[in-house]
This record gives sequence, structure tokens and C-alpha cells, in this order.
Amino acid sequence: MTCLPAAFDQTLSDLLGAHWRTEVAALAAHAQDNSWRHALPLGVALPEDRAQVQAIVRTCRAHGVPLVGRGAGTGTTGAAVPVAGGIVLSFARMNRILALRPGDRCAVVEPGVLNGDLQQALMPHGLFWPPDPSSFESCSIGGNLATNAGGPRAVKYGTTRDNVLGLVAVTGAGELIECGGPWTKDATGYDLTHLLVGSEGTLALIVEATLRLAPRPRAQAGLRVLYRDAASAAAAVSRVMAQPATPTTLEFMDARSLELLRGNGAQVPDAGAMLLIDADGDDDTLPNILHALAQAAEGEGLLALDVAMDGSAREQLWAARRALSPALRRIAPGKINEDVVVPVSRIPELVAGVQALSARFALPIVTFGHAGNGNLHVNILYHPDDAGQNARAHAALPEVFALALALGGTLSGEHGIGLAKRAFMAQAFTPATLAAMRAIKRALDPDDILNPGKVLPDAEAAHR
Repeated sequence: MTCLPAAFDQTLSDLLGAHWRTEVAALAAHAQDNSWRHALPLGVALPEDRAQVQAIVRTCRAHGVPLVGRGAGTGTTGAAVPVAGGIVLSFARMNRILALRPGDRCAVVEPGVLNGDLQQALMPHGLFWPPDPSSFESCSIGGNLATNAGGPRAVKYGTTRDNVLGLVAVTGAGELIECGGPWTKDATGYDLTHLLVGSEGTLALIVEATLRLAPRPRAQAGLRVLYRDAASAAAAVSRVMAQPATPTTLEFMDARSLELLRGNGAQVPDAGAMLLIDADGDDDTLPNILHALAQAAEGEGLLALDVAMDGSAREQLWAARRALSPALRRIAPGKINEDVVVPVSRIPELVAGVQALSARFALPIVTFGHAGNGNLHVNILYHPDDAGQNARAHAALPEVFALALALGGTLSGEHGIGLAKRAFMAQAFTPATLAAMRAIKRALDPDDILNPGKVLPDAEAAHR
């Protein structure tokens, strides 16, 4: 579709007024996400409530116009890029916190609320919402829900899917569905709530979410543990996660990551790898938890173990850790960033396998991430203008996925599938499983207007 039907344009203009945008600047502003993939939409709709979302979806369905829902555009897999043309539906105006219910430990929000704004609103109540992706200050709750975002705290508190209680959403047929609610136990019917979380706007558009909240811990402390090499650090991850005390975070960084940390101003000694281990609790229990974690972290290859009780020191380290991903472009302008997952016990094999791929393809591969969940970010770095490096980088990518799958893992822990990984879904799932997913897609989006060309592979690929 190269242009919108006149009747479609008029309907959206009548519905949204100035919030139906077709000028070049608006289209360009909604043409890409943080994957750096780019495709211009034909229009941008900015509804203010669920009724307008329903009307937009029904109009798109009537005219066969593809529709891509969009949060803050911080995703890394191209899920919000309108590759099929059509329109982008931005939730920027649906940004209201509808209710804070401390007694029920939940909040009711619209999808355009920013994660950071919600955390600020919860502070006076002594509560927080656990998902904390690196873009937590600027990413939207809707985007977190669409991709099942995680972050470092997922080790103890779980991902977005673990911290949502209910949803209201608009299907591809324009129907409003309600699932879940402000309760923590439910054995009633199919679990549509958790089905929609992580579906990347391909099944329905979330217009309201009831979120599970957690009490803010009274005390926090952390360990900075340095190792001779990545293998020693990876082995320590398995030991830490095998003992009873659960860390709040358990982050792995390889030697190249540490170089970047130092470049960001962090006071980190030279080492082969580092673990950042945080714990939380109360003043009485925290020292015992920290002691147990420190004991598990000790072992072959240990260089140094420091306890960071001071809040400012911990914050400095974490600020440098969160800046790692953008800092990678200091090494090379091109970056393929994929977040694979393996069982925690197989982290050592994943790290060793990635190092072998780096040597084989003669490219820097920087590895860091949420090792306590078995979720590592594998960053293949290259110069796009160098034809050889470009070819080797894109040849290395399938090898990374094959390695993760061979170790009993999966393609993504928190970034989602989008465009970047859909071609590999046929390797991760059997044809029967993919067929079940396609049946769900047809049931909720019968005309395939919601974010087409994302998540599921082409039907031919599924049968290869």
C-alpha cells in the first residue's frame, strides 16, 4: 500500500483532529526504533482513550490498512518499525496513571506511562514496579508489556510477565477484551493476560494494565567480584544461583566490557571478567545474605571480592553498567546486539562458545548481561563499510542463536523477536508449535493487520 484511501484518511481526521498526523516530520519521527531499522508509515495516530483505539483498529480493518502500536520506541529488534507501511498508533497521549492501590499492591496505568515516571509516583508509598530495563527512565509500560521486558532485577523479582495482574486490550477485530485483575490468585479460564504480554502488538493493543507492585527493600548492598578469566566468572554464576540466598541482581561482564566501564569513568581494576551481585532485605537479614553470596562467589580464578555497602559507590558502578550498550560504538560503529538465554548451569559453555566465535570470525564480541537468569547480551561489533567485517558479523549471528539453542536455551530473554529474530523462530519451535501460535494470531487478528511481518516466521520457513 503506497497511499491511504481517502475515506480512511477522512475518518481518522474526523476522529482525531490534529492528532492524526501525515506530515513528513511526524512520519519520520515514527519510522524507527532503537534497532536502527527504518520504514516510513503513511500516517501516525495519537489516540487519547480506548474508544479511539477501537475506532482506529476497526477503520484499519475495514480498509485493510496495517497498524503498528508504538510506545517510546526504545526497543532493539525492530518490532515498532512499520515495514508493511500502513499507520503507527502511538500511545504517547495515553499516559495516565489511573489508580495507585497500595493496599492491593497494584497500580492501574495506561500504556504510554513511562517506567521511570511510575517509579517516581510509587516512591511515597514505599513500593516499586520490578521491571528495570536499561532504558527504564524513558521506556513506556506498554513497550515493557509488549516485549516482556526484564532488566537486572529479574533474577529475584521476575520479568514484566511476572509482574502484571490484568490487561484491557483491543484485538485486531476491534473488540475490547478484559483479562485478569487486581488479584494475585486466579484459576478462572484461559490466561490471556500472560499470552498478550510479550506478543509485541501482534495479537492485540494493550490499552490498560494492572501491575503487581513490590515493597521497597529496607536495605541494599552489593558485591564486586573480579576474576582471572570469563570461564571462572561463569562458573561462579552457577555456584551463586545454586545456593539458597537469591541475589537481587547478578550481572556478568567480560574483559572488553570492563574496558568500556573504565572508559565511562568507573573505578574498575583490570581483570578477565567481573560479576556485580546485589542483594536486598532488612538490616538484620542482609549481612547473612551477603555472606552467603560472597562464599558462593569465591573459587577458582578469583582475583578480588569487595563489598560495596555505600549507596553512591554502588550507584556509580550501576550507572556505568547501564551505559555499556551505547558505549559499544566506541569499539566499532556497527553493532548486532542479541540477548540469548541458556540454563544458568550452562552459562560457562555459552561464554566459552561466544569467545570461540569471536576468534573464528575475527570480530570483537562483547558479552555482558543478566547472568543470574542465564540471559546474556551478545554484541557482535563490526564496521558496516568494511564488506568483509559486515559479511562475517551477519554470518556469526546465526551461530550465536544455534549455540544458545544447542545449550537448551532460547532466542530472547527480554528484547523480544520483532524483525531481528523472526527468521530463527523455525529453529526454536517445532512446526506444530508454530501452527498453534498462528492459530492464536488468526483468532485475535483475523485479517493480520496488527504488526504484520513480526515475531512469526514466514509459513515456508516454518516447514523447512
